Amino acid sequence: MSSKMSNQRKVDVVIPTYRPDEKFEELLRRLGKQSYPVHHIYVIDTKSDHFPEEVEQMPGVTVHRILPEEFDHGATRDLGLSMSDADVVVFMTQDAVPANTRLIEALVRPLEEHEKVSVSYARQLPVRDCDFIERYTRTFNYPGESRIKGKEDLPELGIKTYFCSDVCAAYRRKVYLELGGFTKKTIFNEDMIMAAQMVQHGYSVAYAADAQVIHSHNYSGIQQFHRNFDLAVSQVDHPEVFEGIRSESEGIRLVKQTALHLIRSKKPYLIPCLVYKSGCKYLGYKLGQKYKKLPLWLVRFCSMSTTYWENP
Repeated sequence: MSSKMSNQRKVDVVIPTYRPDEKFEELLRRLGKQSYPVHHIYVIDTKSDHFPEEVEQMPGVTVHRILPEEFDHGATRDLGLSMSDADVVVFMTQDAVPANTRLIEALVRPLEEHEKVSVSYARQLPVRDCDFIERYTRTFNYPGESRIKGKEDLPELGIKTYFCSDVCAAYRRKVYLELGGFTKKTIFNEDMIMAAQMVQHGYSVAYAADAQVIHSHNYSGIQQFHRNFDLAVSQVDHPEVFEGIRSESEGIRLVKQTALHLIRSKKPYLIPCLVYKSGCKYLGYKLGQKYKKLPLWLVRFCSMSTTYWENP
């Protein structure tokens, strides 16, 4: 074993799944070809009628199954981490495919170079069939320049200081456990809640633009409504993190910059679509902020995570 290899941190990957498809199998194959080796992969599968049998036969892969009612964005990922003893645990989603063989290397680098960095998240590149507006949104949220964010950035960045995505993010195990890990009952946003706690305790969040996964969604307006409803619910439930932090202004800035991009790209005919989807996002977000005053049947209707409300 080379001295470089012996100095490397032990890295495990945790991936929650539900009815995974061929994209998930490609994800696993690419993880097996990384320049910075992955020690073990823990798949936490929500039991369904479809799961590729060959995955269970892959060396270095453990599949653990849970019932649908047991799934939680925070608790399920925490379960996966509890199975690992690695120094660094990378969380990914089943549809986030590494763009190259240096994903893990680039993701872990900030944790190795900066003592205060406790989590590092990857850049998300659009999939081939990504629509034009969403393609720009990827660039807005995941630019080409890396950045380390800490408490001192709150006046400038507002809520973006806490931005982090478990689509692909590497956590320093020691700090994660020190702060109690993900909240065990959350509808959404477990990554930002954890990142915020880290920042508030003096640690930093790294955005690693060189660590790249291919991941995007062409959400409809209705899907955006449901997603932003849940986003607001998570913020209401965690005032210790989000109270007093600028949030809506960031969304308004995205809409303005996207509209300008459409005009410059000679695609102004897409502006009505932008207005419609942005309106759906805003309406979902505002309703989510008031969810405690709404009847449960309406909350269920508005939410993307219907099982969450079976035992709210």
